[in-house]
Amino acid sequence: MATATASKGVTHRTLEVNGIKIHVAEAGDGGSTGGTVLFLHGFLELWHSWQHPLLSLSSRGYRCVAPDLRGYGDSSSPPSPSSYTIFHLVGDVVGVLDALSLPRAFVVGQGTGAVLAWHLATVRPDRVRALVNMSSAFMPRNPGVRPLQAFRRLFGDGYYLLRLQEPGAMEAEFAVMDTRFIFRKLLTTRELGAISLSPEWWGPPDQDIPLPPWLTEEFVHLLAAKFDETGFAGAMNSFRCLDLNWELTAPWTGAKVTVPTKYIAGEDAMSYHRVKEYIHKGGLKRDVPGLEEVAVIAGAGHYVHLEKAEEVTEHIYQFIKKF
Repeated sequence: MATATASKGVTHRTLEVNGIKIHVAEAGDGGSTGGTVLFLHGFLELWHSWQHPLLSLSSRGYRCVAPDLRGYGDSSSPPSPSSYTIFHLVGDVVGVLDALSLPRAFVVGQGTGAVLAWHLATVRPDRVRALVNMSSAFMPRNPGVRPLQAFRRLFGDGYYLLRLQEPGAMEAEFAVMDTRFIFRKLLTTRELGAISLSPEWWGPPDQDIPLPPWLTEEFVHLLAAKFDETGFAGAMNSFRCLDLNWELTAPWTGAKVTVPTKYIAGEDAMSYHRVKEYIHKGGLKRDVPGLEEVAVIAGAGHYVHLEKAEEVTEHIYQFIKKF
C-alpha cells in the first residue's frame, strides 16, 4: 500500500485488495474511541460524497475511512461486468478492513452503497459493529422472480436498470452529453421514476439547472472531472450483475440482518415512498431484527447525505456512539 496526498484533513492511499487496487480516503485515527467508521458511496458518486461526516466524526475521535468502490474513481475497474457481483464488492470491503487491520467497523452506506452494506451485514456480521444505511431499504431476496423480471413487470422495458444491461449502450448515451450536465441533473432531480435516464427524462442538454444551496459547482466539477477520466462502465457494471447476484445469493434466502441498525431516508425520495409501508408497518423490522431506529429527514430526497449533511452526520454520531 502506498500513502498518497493529504489535504483538508483527509489523507489518501491505495490498498492492494483481492488482486485490484482500492483507493481510500481517511481522516482521524480513532485514538480516543477505538472506533472506525467505514463509508460506502452510492451509484455515480465517489468517496468525496462523505467529506462532511469524514471531517466531523474524525474531529470527535473516530477513524473515518471512505473508499472509492470497485469501478469508481481511483480504484481499479476490471473490464468484465461479471467481476462486479455483490460478492466481489463485499470481498473488497472485507479486504479493505483486513488491509487496515480492522477487525470490525461501523458501516455507513447510501444508495447502492447501502445495498452493499446490507449484504455485508448479512454474510459477514462479525465485521460490522453497527450499521447506518440510507435511501435504499433492505430488500429480502424473492426466490420466485429474478430482479430484472420484477423491474420489467413494475416499470416496463424502458426502465434504466433494464436499458443499461447491454455493456456499452448507456455509456454511449452518456458520452454525447456534457458530464457536468449529467451530474447537475442527477443530483438535483426529484423524478427518479420509470423513465429515469431516458432521453425524454434528461430533457434539452442546454437547459439551465440551478444548483441548490447544498450543492456547489466545485462538487459537480470534481465528480465530472473524475468520470471524464474513468468513464462510466465501472460504475454501471454492478447493475449488470443483478440477476447473477440473485442466483449467487440463493443460500441466504430468508437471512436476517441482526447487527444494530439505523435506517435514514429523505422524506421526498421516490425510493422511500415506494417502500414506506414496508418500513413503518413492521416489514423492515421483521427482516432486519437489529433495526433500532428509523429517521425520515424532512425536505430531503435520495441524496439525503448531501442535502442534509450536518443533520445526517449528527444522526450517525448519535447512533454509533452507543456502541
